[in-house]
Amino acid sequence: MIKRWSENSGDGFPQPDFIDQSLYVNRELSWINFNQRVLEEAFNPEAHPLLERVKFISIFSSNLDEYFMIRVAGIEDQYAAGILDRTIDGYTPAEQLDKIRTLVQQQLRQRNECFYDDLVPAMQRAGIEFLRVAELSASQQRSLSHYFRREIFPVLTPLAFDTGHPFPFMSNLSLNLAIELQDEESKELKFARVKVPSILPRLLRLNDIKGFDDDDGTIRFVWIEDLIENNLAHLFPKMKIIQSHLFRLIRDADIEIEEDEAGDLLKTIEKGLRSSRYGKVVRLDITPAMPLSVRKLLIKNLEVTERNVYEIDGAFGLGCLIDLLKIERPELKDEPFLPCNRIEEEFGQDIFSAIRAKDRLLYHPYDSFQPVGDFIHEAALDPDVLSIKQTLYRVGSNSPIVEALMHAAEEGKQVAVLVELKARFDEENNIVWARALEDVGVHVIYGLPGLKTHAKLTLIVRREQQRLKRYLHLGTGNYNPATGKIYTDYSLFTANEQLANDVAELFNALTGYSKHTSYRKLLVSPINTRKRIIDMIEREMEWSYSENKGRIIMKMNALVDPQTIQALYKASCAGVEIDLIVRGICCLKPGIPGVSEHIRVISVIGRFLEHSRAYYFHNGGKEELYLGSADIMPRNLDDRVETLFPVFDKALVKGVTSDLELILSDNVKAWQMNSDSTYSRIMSDAVPVNSQKLFLTSSSQKKSLSKFNVNEL
Repeated sequence: MIKRWSENSGDGFPQPDFIDQSLYVNRELSWINFNQRVLEEAFNPEAHPLLERVKFISIFSSNLDEYFMIRVAGIEDQYAAGILDRTIDGYTPAEQLDKIRTLVQQQLRQRNECFYDDLVPAMQRAGIEFLRVAELSASQQRSLSHYFRREIFPVLTPLAFDTGHPFPFMSNLSLNLAIELQDEESKELKFARVKVPSILPRLLRLNDIKGFDDDDGTIRFVWIEDLIENNLAHLFPKMKIIQSHLFRLIRDADIEIEEDEAGDLLKTIEKGLRSSRYGKVVRLDITPAMPLSVRKLLIKNLEVTERNVYEIDGAFGLGCLIDLLKIERPELKDEPFLPCNRIEEEFGQDIFSAIRAKDRLLYHPYDSFQPVGDFIHEAALDPDVLSIKQTLYRVGSNSPIVEALMHAAEEGKQVAVLVELKARFDEENNIVWARALEDVGVHVIYGLPGLKTHAKLTLIVRREQQRLKRYLHLGTGNYNPATGKIYTDYSLFTANEQLANDVAELFNALTGYSKHTSYRKLLVSPINTRKRIIDMIEREMEWSYSENKGRIIMKMNALVDPQTIQALYKASCAGVEIDLIVRGICCLKPGIPGVSEHIRVISVIGRFLEHSRAYYFHNGGKEELYLGSADIMPRNLDDRVETLFPVFDKALVKGVTSDLELILSDNVKAWQMNSDSTYSRIMSDAVPVNSQKLFLTSSSQKKSLSKFNVNEL
């Protein structure tokens, strides 16, 4: 029998101080730790083929750009406002900014060491070279100069800076050359800026340019900024180029919307997108060779401080390296795979019959994403389908799902779509789709004031045998076939009436004035998700007290919410065994004696982005499992419309539980969080278990997991 807490000594034991700041990890520093784990994949030649390692350099770099645009920009705002409040883990905004700078500088050095000292030589040995223009032969340089004048020169716009020319505006993520010149006649010193056009590829493939011989099969690249820098004389005739210096800006890109003042949300978002290109500068990347005079000029006119300045050797903005995956060298990339499509194999194109037969749960990308698109496509064509309602958060630039919704409207069906215009970095795509949908008569809704709609829901109403039947798709990921190939996510197809009632009520709340706040089976943020999750955690405590059977497994992208963390700490103190699979931010510290010694935290970083959310509670043998869109963060619990949906079919619950147990057994791609908030690769003498690889190589996800036994692998 587990002893209960007692404020006094005696039979019980005193409750720990669960708000002690030493029990929490700083949110921002935890994210940096996550991105470090991403970077570590680039260092590992045994884990990934060469170009996949380069991909992780790209992902790390793009992640970091977004982090500065959103998170660091927000902390800078707090600092500028003079806020001195400490986070739950004890940091002021100024202290966070200082710590972020120190850690990011270390990571950027590690990234460049990995890329230039390891990956570039390895690519050269594999027949992929990065060259400087100065390294080319005289004839090759002439060919490249002809190419520059024909293809690049017309796009460039040199901008002067002097008493007659104001300091030029520079957009977010712009790559620029600061150029010092001298007038050959007056000998007067000048300053100019040339932007490297983002519409042109950063990596110029020399093999595609006339005059370059590639008979040896080597693929050769130059950086476009290097080519521009070597041809500046064409831009400044009768001027002497003294020197030029590369620099790059990252600006605040978080769009702030006062929705009570926004009569037209779509126009407000469009205006916000334009203005975000010129938000305040939060990071200025420069070369170490930039002279102090130019550095001071940029700092003054961009209105930054030395804290915002990062000296970086080598190329800036390495997110562009993702383009190297387009190279036709399959031996340098992951082996392609064909996901299984059991619904199509068994039912052909009749997905409604498949759902009527029983609930269907898919695990992408191991199970094909195609049935999700087929669900909408078949509904659009089916004359018995009367209406389709769907939420769209991120759908991509070429969306067959949106096209199916448009076709459904053209066929006369009632189609209502909630398009989340505030989906960060997807605003432009979503504006385009919203207008296209409206043009064909789709009822387009932009969500509730003050809340992002992040839930992944589709409701289809179909007439069958003189009555109406409702079919649902509920997911953990976006309606995006591209991410469906690289993100791990669950899709549930069901015709369960209780869930259908809840989803219908939720759509009424999203599209009309319904104030429905009582859902039978769904957990819905911001209404009841936190409360229900904490209730279920506390229920496991009761099971632990009475029968020592408390067991929780949670899989999510981030664990930040203090109230939920405190509930987990209390459950651990009550003896509940808790496993947390947290890909990114984790503000909880596991393994602290007397507080979290029954909690284990792992993070899996592999070929696919772990994106599914699953919340499992043993419940004394009456297992409960929820899947959905919500992470355990205040924004997901308080500021978004999110859903977590229960899985009723016991076989499906067993399948997902087996998924989670397999991931928890991973000793190849998993990192374990230590009690001091650091992470260590799991080292084991046991048989290697790479969960993603095992899911991939299984003939089918459900079959492999039901027979899963680590000792047989």
